[in-house]
Amino acid sequence: MDDINFDDMYYEIEYDSSPFPGAGKFVLKSQKVELKEKDPVRERFDKMRDIARNSRAFQYGSNRFFDPRVRWETARMFYKQGVFMQDFTDDYEGGAEYSSYFPNYQMMGYEQLRTYFTWRTKLRQGVVEKTSLSYAYLYLYELITNIGVADPMEGLEQLMWFWQEYRELDAALDNHVPAWIKDYHIYYDLPHTFAEFVEGVGLQQYYPELAGQENRFDLFCSVSSYDIRKSSFVSEENLPWFQESVGQILEQLSVLMTENGVSLEDSIFQPMKSMAIWQPFKDSLFFPWNSQPDKTVMISPKEIYVCSHNSWGVSKVITTERGKKLLGYIFKQTEAVLRRLTGYKHKLKADAEILTHEAVQMLLNAGSSIEKLVTGTVTAVYREATKTVVKVDVGNLQKIREEAYITQEKLTVPEEEEWSFAVKKPMREAPAEEDLLEEIVEQEPKEEIVSKTELKENMSIAVASPETLAGPWAELKQALNSVELQALSILLTGADFKAFADSQGVMVEVLADGINEKAMDAIGDGLMEEEFVLYEDYIEEVRKLVEQ
Repeated sequence: MDDINFDDMYYEIEYDSSPFPGAGKFVLKSQKVELKEKDPVRERFDKMRDIARNSRAFQYGSNRFFDPRVRWETARMFYKQGVFMQDFTDDYEGGAEYSSYFPNYQMMGYEQLRTYFTWRTKLRQGVVEKTSLSYAYLYLYELITNIGVADPMEGLEQLMWFWQEYRELDAALDNHVPAWIKDYHIYYDLPHTFAEFVEGVGLQQYYPELAGQENRFDLFCSVSSYDIRKSSFVSEENLPWFQESVGQILEQLSVLMTENGVSLEDSIFQPMKSMAIWQPFKDSLFFPWNSQPDKTVMISPKEIYVCSHNSWGVSKVITTERGKKLLGYIFKQTEAVLRRLTGYKHKLKADAEILTHEAVQMLLNAGSSIEKLVTGTVTAVYREATKTVVKVDVGNLQKIREEAYITQEKLTVPEEEEWSFAVKKPMREAPAEEDLLEEIVEQEPKEEIVSKTELKENMSIAVASPETLAGPWAELKQALNSVELQALSILLTGADFKAFADSQGVMVEVLADGINEKAMDAIGDGLMEEEFVLYEDYIEEVRKLVEQ
């Protein structure tokens, strides 16, 4: 009781006299009221909380977060409050811990808010300090919603930087950030593909679904009607020519179609009719603030994301028939041109007449054609890749001149003596067929004159018609059964291949695939196109195969 100050328990009063004996009244003595000093930080927090004053979502806390309506409203309020506070800085000396599922400003107390914004201020200055995990996730929510950044690209850069820095202090971020980085590339328009980003920053371990899916080239190969990766002509040496050529061709087509209001990828791919609903940034407090046009995002051959009326769905890839044929022609014509340029023994032909893709008509309207586009691009790529570059060391030129003068002085040649020397012909990439015939004719003994026409026929026979069936072709004949051999005979005669398959009780696709698979194992290439037509290069070999 000794510590109690009773003076603080009473007011000062005055006794007021009264005209009546023994009566009076007590009057409360006026007290001085001291106003509290204004706290601008608290006032800022109060204004932020007012944004959610009419929202019923926060009345439930996080207990009903997975209710779609509550989740949407909570995320919306968080986004509006985040934009309001995005430039706020603080230098609070105290500290308060915070732990919550789906952390947000509205559920935080005064000291927690000051602790968070002080930590965020230091973070934006490059100072990374460990704090409550809920604060770290709150900052991630801001980044994936582009709060506090100029554009999506800056948001991605800050997201990657914070993850790489903070995971050294708390690896728990690995549970969600890799998935959100993938979602970030689906939701936002970025100047690179997700596969390119993963490869560029070395994150392959987090995305096994991208294994073997290094770039768009592999993606288009996998859905094309003609997969050049299965061709015996393709090797490690010339594969880069294919990749560069196809990349340039598709880029030119994409630009042309965009100018005409059409998306190249949308014309090649289409989603399945039944799609699962996809929510960007699962297990986060994300509000879809960025109203987006309808679009399709391809992650891999197994994943396609479609935005329609600002709602997202996920489905498997389905290739349109016209898109499949367009890609097939591009790949096949690319190989045909490269075979010709390199002087490969077997030629290849691609038929542009079967194409129904709108890009073909657009090229014609522009005064070009799909054949010209592919042939011209491939030829330019090949010449650039195989050109000879001569480098001259300018510093050695003077030394070369001096040595030449010394050599000249040592040479004493009588004036009447004539000198002759041979000049070697420069190397050529690939001699034209007529030049090659000319050289062979010149080398023939004069008493045996052979015309170019006869020699050309003999060369054609020597290359295309081996006298006996041997090697891989003999192996292929052993692998084929009687029905498959009869099927090849049908193809040679031009009869109805499907009718033959039906008569044998087998699906025409199964029969064709069986023949091509055995041919691939034996000779490294298929024998027929998807339209059940023999490749022109193999007609003579197939004819000998079925006749012997």
